Amino acid sequence: MALQRQQLLKRVVDRASSSSRITYLRSSDYSTSSPPQLPPFDYQPRPYNGPSADEVYQKRKKFLGPSLFHFYQKPLNIVEGKMQYLFDETGRRYLDAFAGIVTVSCGHCHPDILNAINEQSKLLQHATTIYLHHAIGDFAEALAAKMPGNLKVVYFVNSGSEANELAMMMARLYTGSLEMISLRNAYHGGSSNTIGLTALNTWKYPLPQGEIHHVVNPDPYRGVFGSDGSMYAKDVQDHIDYGTSGKVAGFIAETIQGVGGAVELAPGYLKSVYDIVRKAGGVCIADEVQTGFGRTGSHYWGFQTQDVVPDIVTMAKGIGNGLPLGAVVTTPEIASVLATKIQFNTFGGNPVCSAGGLAVLNVIDKERRQTHCAEVGSHLTQRLKDLQKRHDIIGDVRGRGLMVGIELVTDRKDKTPAKAETAVLFEQLRELGILVGKGGLHGNVFRIKPPMCFTKDDADFLVDALDYSISRL
Repeated sequence: MALQRQQLLKRVVDRASSSSRITYLRSSDYSTSSPPQLPPFDYQPRPYNGPSADEVYQKRKKFLGPSLFHFYQKPLNIVEGKMQYLFDETGRRYLDAFAGIVTVSCGHCHPDILNAINEQSKLLQHATTIYLHHAIGDFAEALAAKMPGNLKVVYFVNSGSEANELAMMMARLYTGSLEMISLRNAYHGGSSNTIGLTALNTWKYPLPQGEIHHVVNPDPYRGVFGSDGSMYAKDVQDHIDYGTSGKVAGFIAETIQGVGGAVELAPGYLKSVYDIVRKAGGVCIADEVQTGFGRTGSHYWGFQTQDVVPDIVTMAKGIGNGLPLGAVVTTPEIASVLATKIQFNTFGGNPVCSAGGLAVLNVIDKERRQTHCAEVGSHLTQRLKDLQKRHDIIGDVRGRGLMVGIELVTDRKDKTPAKAETAVLFEQLRELGILVGKGGLHGNVFRIKPPMCFTKDDADFLVDALDYSISRL
């Protein structure tokens, strides 16, 4: 049955892709006949003389691991990027509404960041922290200045998974407890330890996950208690009372779940849970890998939307605009537990990544990207909510700033995931020149998380293209 369904879905997608250029209905005039067009962009990509998409794909299949997957029936060969746009081998331009999986914060090949990376690379690429170099200290100082409270000690790593691994180790060492609490529908990494914190079966191998409890997700759209944060918090207390010794190491959560489908936690949830966890001797960890650095628009950090101050904050992705860079920020007291042994990261905070990371922080401030995310995100969300009124398949529009989710359902009452329809629309949007992400356990949520230079014209084009595609399902 699974094979038959897969074959049927492929036929549906193929038919949809072949017909995706027919007449177009604009949101403002649903009888016009032309498809939406990408906004103008004054940039000419370089001629590409490299291997074809087929050649690249065959080499990838031969030499890289079979667990790798690709988007789209016919994989894209992306060869160049500039700000919010990507270019394939033919020079065709695409609107990147997924930012390299929420990683390109300031824009592809942003000149200020490239310049910082290049200038540092000419002088010194690598030395490690066994020697002094100003770049890592300058970057740590600037990052600590963005943090509230006593979150002033920075550890640099290379990815979000590494950051969450280190945060969990800190929590366990500091508290003397082992038991961690995370949310269902969460994603905190795919390493052997963080895979235990992750709570989506599509990402979990059958491995021991240690002392980890997954509590009910405070999902306002699908959750059993709707938007009542206090009721979800009671489930955390129940887990501590009935599933632990009464003491825990820590609690970790994304404020807006990324891989889980842009699910923003119910209002007031974190404030209640942080109190519960701290009373049980645990520390509170905010995973800001996707929500940090102004992307939410309303705040610089996602946890600030819930009016809390964590004990440990993890970050990656947008911190480096594409560089392999992550960080853990905590208090001096918690950081001191790692001084009892040797704690070392060969590449963490290397001069090139530190120079690039500092340039990212400067660009976000100089170009007022947080304010930009608030303004463009508000425009995008309102347009999507207007579209939701016209198309029953749009069950929910959610998120903040430029971290938006569009959940597609076949039945608004039962909220049945529109898995096949999402796959069709995914291909149609690509045909129109838009690259989005997918998320949620059933892959029925479009993740709209573009580079933070994404404009209102880009937002209008995306919404018009979605309207055009849905109208032809």
